[in-house]
Amino acid sequence: MDEPTTAVTADVVVFAVRPQDQTTHVLLVQRDGDPFAGCWALPGGFKENGESPATAAARELAEETGLTDVDLMQVGAYGDPGRDPRGDVVTIAYTTVLDGMPAPTAGDDAQAAQWVAIDTAVNPNAVAFDHHHIIRDAYYRAACQLVALGA
Repeated sequence: MDEPTTAVTADVVVFAVRPQDQTTHVLLVQRDGDPFAGCWALPGGFKENGESPATAAARELAEETGLTDVDLMQVGAYGDPGRDPRGDVVTIAYTTVLDGMPAPTAGDDAQAAQWVAIDTAVNPNAVAFDHHHIIRDAYYRAACQLVALGA
């Protein structure tokens, strides 16, 4: 019997509260390559050999948005069949809440990076993969921190 082949990715949900109107925003990147080229998604990518999922999450966040030195909290694992058209892929999702909305710098395989209102980001048609589910779960996980910032 062949051993199953499953890839592991790490995705990061970065929240911030916009001071002008106290609305919660999520940092998204516009994908440069397939699948979902041109679509918005969470910063993230494949875990490299010998790398922990948390290290992969921090690396991908820095590569795709320029954000570094953030405290990541694990949200959960997502591995439903069909969640990724490239094959059997399990993602470990992390979240962080920032005090302020730093300007992101798109890099690596991200065409652009921008802050998007949470109401838009949880729409299944607004983001690639199953990222709307991950954003929703992360929002509930980070709710206390967001309330403390005025959301």
